[in-house]
Amino acid sequence: MNWKQWKLKDLVYSIIAPLIVVFLIVGISQLRSIIGYSSESFGIVIGLTMEILELTIIVAIPLMLGLVWNQWAGGASGFIMGTFYAIYWSNAYNGMQGAGTVLMSYILGAMLIGYIAGALSKKSEDFKTLFLSGIVATTIGAIVMFGIFQLSTANVVTGIDGFLLTVLPRTATGAIIAVLAKVFHWYGMGANKKII
Repeated sequence: MNWKQWKLKDLVYSIIAPLIVVFLIVGISQLRSIIGYSSESFGIVIGLTMEILELTIIVAIPLMLGLVWNQWAGGASGFIMGTFYAIYWSNAYNGMQGAGTVLMSYILGAMLIGYIAGALSKKSEDFKTLFLSGIVATTIGAIVMFGIFQLSTANVVTGIDGFLLTVLPRTATGAIIAVLAKVFHWYGMGANKKII
C-alpha cells in the first residue's frame, strides 16, 4: 500500500484519534492549573489523576499483556511497570521507615495481576474467559497489595474505605481491559495470530 491509497478512515485512526488521546492526556495533566491550587476540588483532581496513572501503569498494562499474550509477558511487564511506579514514588517517601514495603507492594501486585491473568486465560480469545481472568487477577492482586500495605509503618491505606479504594478500581479496570483484550483479538493482535 502506498500513500495514494490512504482513505479518510486511515487518517482518522492514524492521526486524529492519537492526537485526541494526546490532547486529552495533556488536558487532564493541566486540570490542576485550570481549577486553581486553592480550590476545594484540587484534592479530588489530584486523587483522580493519580488513580488513573496508577491503574494504567500497574494494572492495565500487565493485565493486557497477560490476557493477549501469556502469563510470562504479564508477570514480566508487571515487574517492569511496578518497578517504574515504585521508583516514581520512592522520592516522595524519601527514606521513610517502612516505605520499602509499600514500594514493594506496587511491584508484587502488578506482577501478580499480569501473571494470574495470563495463567487463567491461557491465550483464550473467549470473552467470558478474558473477563473472568481479568476480574479474578485484579481482585486477587488488589487484596494482596492491600495486605502488604498493612505490614508497613508508612502505610496510610487502612480500614474498609482503604480496602474498597484499593480493590474496586482495580476490579473495574479488570473488566475494562478484558473488553479491550477482546478487541485486540478481533484485530488479530493476540498471541495465537501470525503477523505478516
